[in-house]
Amino acid sequence: MPTQISSTARASAKGLRTPPVLFARTQEVIRAIESKLGERLLTYWNSPNGSICNNDVTGLYGVLRSIGKSDRVSLFIKSDGGSGQASLRMVNLLRKYVKRLTAIVPLECESAATMLALGADRILMGPLAHLSAVDTSLTHDLSPVDRDNDRVSVSQDELQRVVRLWRAQAQRKAGNPFEALFKYVHPLVVGAVDRSSALSTKLCIEILSYHLKNKKKAERISNTLNSGYPSHSYPITLREAHRIGLNVEPLNEQVNQLLFELNEVYSEMGQKTAVDFDERNSHDNSILNIIEGRGLQIFFQMDKDWHYRTEERRWVTLNDKSAWRKAEIVKGKPSVSIFHIR
Repeated sequence: MPTQISSTARASAKGLRTPPVLFARTQEVIRAIESKLGERLLTYWNSPNGSICNNDVTGLYGVLRSIGKSDRVSLFIKSDGGSGQASLRMVNLLRKYVKRLTAIVPLECESAATMLALGADRILMGPLAHLSAVDTSLTHDLSPVDRDNDRVSVSQDELQRVVRLWRAQAQRKAGNPFEALFKYVHPLVVGAVDRSSALSTKLCIEILSYHLKNKKKAERISNTLNSGYPSHSYPITLREAHRIGLNVEPLNEQVNQLLFELNEVYSEMGQKTAVDFDERNSHDNSILNIIEGRGLQIFFQMDKDWHYRTEERRWVTLNDKSAWRKAEIVKGKPSVSIFHIR
């Protein structure tokens, strides 16, 4: 039976913070960017707590349907990553609506967001832009737990490094490294991580195939992104992206400045709006993901309570009314309503 929030907490709920929906401001900046680019602009933006997920595909579909099929479109991407499989679905959808796609990266475009950028014919990168490695880490039901009793992620690179170090430094009679490793990492987790790593490589090759017909080059790029870097967050700048074979170019400075302006407005929308009722209860109303094109903005907004169960040493959610919403012009005025995904 779920724990109920105290009456004091319920009374405090009247002071909930609501993030601003700045549709008019973002549309103004988007029009200015389109004027500089000479083509349509789509935006895909995640807050620090947002991530690429499968529901984003439906949100993107809503925006693409509103603008129709185009010969050329630029996609502004700002994200720390998420689901690589969702990235593949988004690329598949984009390529059905756009003949020539350009990814615009002024800031971070990491992990699954790098996969999303791989689906573009070319990538424009600003001075602060970076892609990242795409090797996957996995949080499994049998993963080890941390001091907060949360499951920790395990990556293929970490496991391989443990085994390599064992074999390089241990004596011949030291035994099988997996016998010691399995005491801390369940065998099914090791198998799942290996499978996830193979999936990551497969996803990159498939995404690149939408515009890159040289299969060997696609495999080389995919293998580099999956196993060529000692850190998942290794920053792949424009120079490094050139080196591994991606079609990248410098981003126009004026467009870069306008994208920074757009990112600032999105950051204002995506500001933290959590309210603490007491040390064990809070409410979060933050906007996490934003997808936008001319005339339509679709965003995911949290709307749920958090309760800390002391006996389980973990946070649980209650009264979850989170939903996708859309902002558009109705009868000459901005209007926000629920965007029904399912």
